[in-house]
This record gives sequence, structure tokens and C-alpha cells, in this order.
Amino acid sequence: MTETTVNTSFVKRFSVMLLAGIPGILALMGYIYLTTPSIAVPAGLSPPLLAVFSGVNSLLLLVVACLLGTYAAPQVGLQSYLNDREGIGGRIWRRLRPEVGLAVSLGAFGGVLILLLDVALSPFVAQDLPQSAIGATDLTVANVLAYAPVRFLYGGITEELLLRFGLMSTLTFVGWYVTGRRSDGPGPWVMWVAIVVSAVLFGIGHLPALAQSVELTPALTVRTILLNAIAGVLLGWLYWQRSLEAAMVAHAAFHVPLVVLSLVQVALL
Repeated sequence: MTETTVNTSFVKRFSVMLLAGIPGILALMGYIYLTTPSIAVPAGLSPPLLAVFSGVNSLLLLVVACLLGTYAAPQVGLQSYLNDREGIGGRIWRRLRPEVGLAVSLGAFGGVLILLLDVALSPFVAQDLPQSAIGATDLTVANVLAYAPVRFLYGGITEELLLRFGLMSTLTFVGWYVTGRRSDGPGPWVMWVAIVVSAVLFGIGHLPALAQSVELTPALTVRTILLNAIAGVLLGWLYWQRSLEAAMVAHAAFHVPLVVLSLVQVALL
């Protein structure tokens, strides 16, 4: 294979991954534009500009993640059907179909587990967080439904490209390189370190959005990181053992119990 062919293949695979994450960014921009109160818009910005700046920031992160993942993931044997040449050829569903059952089950289990843990931890943060931060803070049917595309597209696809494909693949590659580049790929310890570190950073990444609505306290910070990191570990394991697309399906399924709970809360109010 010539260098030109390799470069063309890399650009094509990178472009496919980048395009997969853009619908989530558009969903996030739309949600910010439609639901951000005027008093919450920073001085000097309008709601449309706030939405655009948020989208540009996410797009830049996505570009970096897709560049890193496109290089690192194949090196360490992390599978993405979108990213390999056969997947680009249109065989994605045929290869993903055997994994869907496990992905949906694990995602739904993770969503219920997080809800139960959220209830168990609520006494420790009740004074800091009057209402669970897992759901919408202003519970109406319109808000729940408006946020659903963000959950499924940004959360299910874009966040997986950022955290698993970009970050976890890169951490795995670095760990594999540092430990001697074993011919059979990175060992379990390298994988678990990459999974846990990316999962904790996934939890930390939820703090800025939470800080916009409540004051962060040590208990609230630990709770938020812990709940999201547990989800990140489940998704990271699925990426390792199955594929990135299985992790995407699981992440989307993870949000189904949260949406249902939010709609139930609206009905009971």
C-alpha cells in the first residue's frame, strides 16, 4: 500500500467519524438556543451566539478526538465498524447486530443502577441539589422532549467519540507504548487504566454544566463524578470487548430510563 493510499484512507476514516458526531453537536446547539433563559446568557452574547460558540467548542474537541482515535484505535485493536474500511463500505449493521442485545441490556442496566445510586446518595447532597441533576431542572414535557435529542445524539454518539474513541484509545495507545508494545496488544492492566481514567474524566466533564445551575460542593462534586464514572466504566468495557458502536448503543439505551423517569415526574407534578 502506497503512502498516498494510506493517507487517503486515514482522511476518509477520520471524516466518517467526524461526520458521525456532528448531529449531536447540532442537537446541543439547538437545545441551548431554545432553552437558555436570557438572564443566563453571558454579557455581550445573544442566545444564537451562545449556541454557536458552544457548538464550535464541541466541534474543535471532536476534531481532535477523531484525529487521535483514527490513528490510535487500530494500533491497539480497539474496534470501530465506522472507522475501518469494511465498515465504511456499508457492512456496519451486519457486524453490529450480534452486539445490540448486550449493548441495550447493559445500557438500560446502567441507567437503572445510576438512578438507584442517585436516590441512595441524595441525603448527602439534598441541601446542595434540591432536585436530581440527572433529569431536567425545569421539568415540563416540552423540556424533557427537547433534551432527548441531546441525550441520544450528543450523549450516545458524540460523547462516545470524544471519551472512548478519542481519549480512551489514546490512553490505551500510550500505555501500550510505555509498557513495551506487546505484539498481542495492550494487556488487561493497560486497558483497565485507560477505561477508569477516561471514565473519571467523563465524570469531571459533567461538572461545568452542573456548576451553571448550582454551587458545587465537595459532596456534590464527588457524587457527580462517581455516578458518571460508573457509566463510563461500563461503556469503556463494552468498547474494549465489543466495539465503539456497541458503546454508542449502550449509551443511548442508558438514557432511556432517565427520559422515562423525567416524564413520570412531569405526570406526577
